[in-house]
Amino acid sequence: METRSTPVAVAVMGPTASGKSRLALALSARFPVEIISVDSAQVYRCMDIGTAKPGHEERVVVPHHLIDIIDPTEVYSAARFRDDAIRLIGEIRARGRLPLLVGGTMLYFKALRDGLSNLPQANAQIRAQIEAEASLHGWPRMHAQLAQIDPVAATRIKSGDIQRIQRALEVYRITGSPLSELIARARDGDAPLPTLGMALVPSDRAELHRHIAARMDTMLQAGLVEELRALRARFALLPEMPSMRCVGYRQAWQHLQGELSAPELRERAVYATRQLAKRQLTWIRATPELALFDSADAGLAEKACRLIAEHLPAQASP
Repeated sequence: METRSTPVAVAVMGPTASGKSRLALALSARFPVEIISVDSAQVYRCMDIGTAKPGHEERVVVPHHLIDIIDPTEVYSAARFRDDAIRLIGEIRARGRLPLLVGGTMLYFKALRDGLSNLPQANAQIRAQIEAEASLHGWPRMHAQLAQIDPVAATRIKSGDIQRIQRALEVYRITGSPLSELIARARDGDAPLPTLGMALVPSDRAELHRHIAARMDTMLQAGLVEELRALRARFALLPEMPSMRCVGYRQAWQHLQGELSAPELRERAVYATRQLAKRQLTWIRATPELALFDSADAGLAEKACRLIAEHLPAQASP
């Protein structure tokens, strides 16, 4: 939990399928909250099934923000999230309500809690140059190029992570400085935002995996493939776009291209989701000052309520 100053918001983080939304709704029954989504996939319009967006009934019960704000052809960054979230936190507090940040995009949480480095805005011309080089030589060659100019970033970025490779090369070509060095520098005036942080950490990893598989089955039965087919008909989508790199949509795209059978789609999507959950848990364990709760604890909601009442008695009176 943050101790540097009084928290201005509550953060509920956890791996995918761990019950974050369920806990958020339970908290909304006890406190006057508004939810700010911390999910890099739920920002996209028309991507409903594969992102497990809260339904209409949930949004009627409690206001939700940063959902359905851009088209799938657009890009949403951690810097933009931070700006949007800080604005929303101020607006929600001005209404006498409690901002509740809920989601599993850990980079967004880090940007909000710890601040961001002073990175340049995207440059369309330089990005086009990088994409042209990648079309000619392949992204593995671009990753090797990154390793020469920024070995620290190259170690952290997988050779298949096209979006991050492109961004790291772009930053270097704009600034002449390695991305890893810029990230290490604190941005002037970009102070950390004090939050009361809690995280759901399943005590039974096998149970989490069962939830992940069950949720993927539900998405497929609800029409994930058909949703992507409709998206491709409506928008000028490409497989390398951030929206189409989201787990589930990436595998559904391969299925529509004839690269994966239906069973393979399901198997690959479940595996990718499990890997995502593993990365999320690793990030959570490395994040200081978090109150950790077992997502299977029957008393989870009550414990979370007590934590909020203890640290935010004035801002969040039941």
